[in-house]
This record gives sequence, C-alpha cells and structure tokens, in this order.
Amino acid sequence: MSPVFILWLFVLCFVAALLALLAAALLQRRFERRAGRAVAESHGGTVLLFDDDLLLDATAAARALLSAMRGSGTAWQRFLTWASPRFPGIEGQLQQLPELGRITFASPGAEGLTLVAEWQGGLRRITLLESHIESRSPLIDALSQQAQTAELEELQAVSDAAPTPIWREDAEGVVVWGNPAYVALALAAVPGSSAMSWPLPQVMQVPASGRFPLAMPAPAAGRWFDCHVLAQPDGRVIYALPADAAVQAEQALGNFVQTLTKTFAHLPIGLAIFDRQRRLQLFNPALTDLTGLAPEFLSARPTLFNLLDTMREAGMIPEPKDYKAWRVRLAALEKSAADGLFEETWPLPSGRTWQVTGRPHPQGALALLFQDISDEVTRTRRMRADLELGQSVIDATDEAIAVFSAAGMLVMSNTAYARLWGQDPSVMTAEQGLSIMVEDWRKACAPTGFWGQALAYVTQPGPRDRQSAVTRLNDGRVLACRLAPLAGGASLIGFALDPVPGAASLQMLGSVDPPAAGQAARRAGRTSG
Repeated sequence: MSPVFILWLFVLCFVAALLALLAAALLQRRFERRAGRAVAESHGGTVLLFDDDLLLDATAAARALLSAMRGSGTAWQRFLTWASPRFPGIEGQLQQLPELGRITFASPGAEGLTLVAEWQGGLRRITLLESHIESRSPLIDALSQQAQTAELEELQAVSDAAPTPIWREDAEGVVVWGNPAYVALALAAVPGSSAMSWPLPQVMQVPASGRFPLAMPAPAAGRWFDCHVLAQPDGRVIYALPADAAVQAEQALGNFVQTLTKTFAHLPIGLAIFDRQRRLQLFNPALTDLTGLAPEFLSARPTLFNLLDTMREAGMIPEPKDYKAWRVRLAALEKSAADGLFEETWPLPSGRTWQVTGRPHPQGALALLFQDISDEVTRTRRMRADLELGQSVIDATDEAIAVFSAAGMLVMSNTAYARLWGQDPSVMTAEQGLSIMVEDWRKACAPTGFWGQALAYVTQPGPRDRQSAVTRLNDGRVLACRLAPLAGGASLIGFALDPVPGAASLQMLGSVDPPAAGQAARRAGRTSG
C-alpha cells in the first residue's frame, strides 16, 4: 500500500468525522430551539416539557407545582403523584400519547382544571388550563398555590382530629397556637366559661419532656400527661399524651406493694423475692429475725448469691464439703427454684432446722421462703421415738398382737405375731386388711366361729367389751385368742399358745377375761386327766 493512498484515506476519515460533528451540532441547536419554542409558547403559564421521564424545561409555575409535591422520585413521578387523583387514568393515557398525538383531560373535581398533553417531536408537552375559560389560556401560579393550600388543609385536618393536646409557644412561653383538644383542655381551666380569649392560657408548666399534672382546679384536677417538647428556632411545640391510666396503675401498684409488705410483716416465715436479675426486691422482718442479717444489708438489694454467701458465713446454711461444690449447688438451687421444684430441709450447725422452698413468680422473678421447723422436727423425732418405744414394748411380749384401725386395716404387729403365723406384716408392701388376715388364720386353725366374731368386733362402732376364746391350730397346739378395744375405735387381737393340753375342748367361751379362760382350761385339763 502506497503512502499516497494512506494519506487520502486519512483525509477522507477526517472529513467524515467533521461532517458528523457538524450534523450533531445542527440537530442539537434545532432541538434546543424546538424545546425553547415549546415552552415559550406557553406565555408563562403552567407548562412542562418531558423527554420520557426526564424534565427538559418547565415554567416557573410548573416548577413551583413540582416543588410543592414532597417526596423523592423523578419530576415525572412527582407530576403523576399530583395528576393521578385529579385526572383518573391519566398515566395509562399518557403512555399512548405517541400514537394519539394529543390528549385532553378534564378534572371531575371542583378545581375545574383541564390538562392538555401533546406529542411534539418525541417530547411530551403538558399544559394545565382553567376549563371555564373558553380561550383555554394557560393556568398561572394559582395552581401551585392551590396545591399548597390543599396540603395546608390536610395538615390542619390532621391536627384538629388529634385526640391529644398539641400547642405551640413562642420564645417567651406564650401560647400562640393550640389544636381543638388543647382548647377544650384550656376551657376547663375557667369553669363556666364558653369563650376563649387570646392568647390561650397555659394549662401546665412544661420545662422539659416528662410527666406533668394539669395546673387547674377541679373537676379536671389530678390529670397527668406525658409531654414531649420539640424545640424550634422561635419557640417550641409540645405534644401531651394522657397518662392518667399509667399514674393510676403506678399508684395501685405502690398500694399493692405496701399491702403486701404489711401482710408479710406479720408472717413467721422469712420471705425473699428476687427479680429476674436475681436482686433482692422485697423481704419481710421475719427474714432478718431468722437469718440475723442487718436490714441495711438487705435494703442494699444484694444478689441471690451474695445473700446465700453471707448466710453461709453466718452459719445459716449447711456447710458444704468444698466451695466449688457449694457454688454448683447454688446454681442448681436457682434453676430448680425458678422451675418451682426446689424444696429442701437444712440442718444448721446451730442445731436449728429450716425448710427452704423456692417458688417462681411472673416475669422471671423468684421467691425463697425460709421456715424454722425445729419444733416440728423435735416433735416428729419425739413421736418417732415414742412409736419405736411402743413397738419395742409389744415386741418384748410373748403374746402375738395385731392392732387394727376402725376401718379394719392393720396398724401394727409384733415379732411374736410374725413368729406365730409365719409372716411379718411390717415388711409386706400391700396394706393388710382384717378380712384377708382372718382367712389366713382360719386356714391355720380348726373350724371355729371366733373369726366371724372378730370381724364384727373390729368394725363395730361405739363402746365394746373385752372378749376371748380358745381354738386349736392344725398342728394340735391350743391357741387362746382375745379381743380388746383401744382408743380412737381401734382394736387389739391377741394370740397366746396355751400350755394347758385340755384347753382344746373349750370353744368360744364368750365374754370372759383371759385369767378366767385360763382357769377354765386348766379345770378342763384336770377333768380330762
């Protein structure tokens, strides 16, 4: 390829690029003249020129109208926000503007507006007119003013409908504006007055945001409001929310706590209530009497662990084997008490005995009850010792003894009974009734009517006499039986092996004392001999 050809090719490319730039400049100038002419033809009315959703130009009135529409978005979106409620279906019609060329909309509302949309060289030209003017002259700045007035009316309606008092004060604290709720509240400050002078009276002193009462006489006295202050350059705006229900609830809660405190003050059981952070919130005097802890310490709201550690140092808690195990036990105590499952008996080093119970409360709270049961434990131990002593006494007798309740259930028996009948009721799991035991006795003895008499005797109400009888075991041994009443409707049945051989001939001697029965048996033995 020759240099001359390359030179000519470069010159041709340069000329083509220069012609393209010239054509673009001419098109741009033509576009600017067309856009300027489209807006200039509006004679300063309300005209907007859009390229798709891009605002190319607008008159001053049109720009004021768009500025009145608050919110984010493009100019086209703000225009549709204003036009859609006034011209229903306008958005869909404007999409067909390139095919239709020109569209005219009449507003059905009382505003009396007409919108003319034209397609001019790929641009949308929007013109707003007053429909009652036959010449359809462009709408002047009254349209933007109308939008601002509509917004002002909406804001006024919102403030008028607010159920809470709202007012504005100037820099000197003078009330310069108030909504109807505030005016009604201010009228209550002057009983019998139906007119309101200007400026409005100040119904309450509000130095800053907070809860304040009304500064007015009855019947409105005692009303409370939660006030929120909004500072402004030339004054402030105050919003007052009614707080009567909250104040009454707090007063009721305070009265309830005082009632509980007075009630707990007379309880002999120590009470400690902890919140969800396990800090002591409430205690009664019995807790200080039991633990010996100073009221100042308890009033400082110690935690659960601090309280138990202090009690441990004072010897009010069973001493653990090691401190690590003690901390683990405290954690288990808190968890089980929160679940409502904690109940322990603490034998203290001082010899006293406490019953400690944990109960969960709403909102994660926890209550611990400390009760001194030393006297009950002493009585229980004494009763157990008495029972063991009584059992050892009847175990030391040779007579087989069984004691039944008024309902016919076995209460106690001795070792002689277990040795005689070959069974120990004290080690049997099921409850032993007289009817079951009579069957065992009947199988081990010769036929006799004593067993039916024993059944009737044990279940018989009212006073009873002692009874006795003699029967024979299947192995030939003579068995002397007796029935005796006990306190509380209980009954005693005694069995003794009679050493007199001739006693086997005696049957159901009736209501005779055991000595008489023995003498009769001995006489029978001598006769048979």
